[in-house]
Amino acid sequence: MLADRLGIKLNTRECSCLTGVKSVGGEKIVLAKPLTYMNLSGDGVKQLLGRYKAQPSDLVVVYDDIDIEKGTFRFRERGSAGTHNGMRSVIYQLGFDDFPRVRLGIGHADGQKGLIAHVLGAPEGEDREKLIAAIKDAADAAEMIVKGEILEAQARFNRRPKKPKPPKEETKADE
Repeated sequence: MLADRLGIKLNTRECSCLTGVKSVGGEKIVLAKPLTYMNLSGDGVKQLLGRYKAQPSDLVVVYDDIDIEKGTFRFRERGSAGTHNGMRSVIYQLGFDDFPRVRLGIGHADGQKGLIAHVLGAPEGEDREKLIAAIKDAADAAEMIVKGEILEAQARFNRRPKKPKPPKEETKADE
């Protein structure tokens, strides 16, 4: 979705990734999709940072995360890998975790569906609609980050929905 918005075609194979490059607002943007197994994705990220002489602050990683509720996403300026093996690979290869990331929630596998089928499968129905909306918001956040609007992205997207308050119990004084 972000590639489509920015008019970037991911059609070049380099550094174990499929990449596309374009100048946006005077800044070179490189979008990359690793072609390796997820748990080796840090190899390509490290190679790309070197190839394009990019600084850690230039990196934004967008990835799916089973530990986040399906159809939601979180933006962080830095942090750990959590349970995500692909992010562990990126942090291990780079030697630091001080870069922005957008985590797209796909939730845990339901029922008898295994983890691999859940992560690689195509969502259907209401789940699909939730994920499409979350992907749109995640693309908005990534675009803002790329434009240097990190604080604005945090303010806009890092709000958690308010849970409804439970009804107030009546007391004898209320009667």
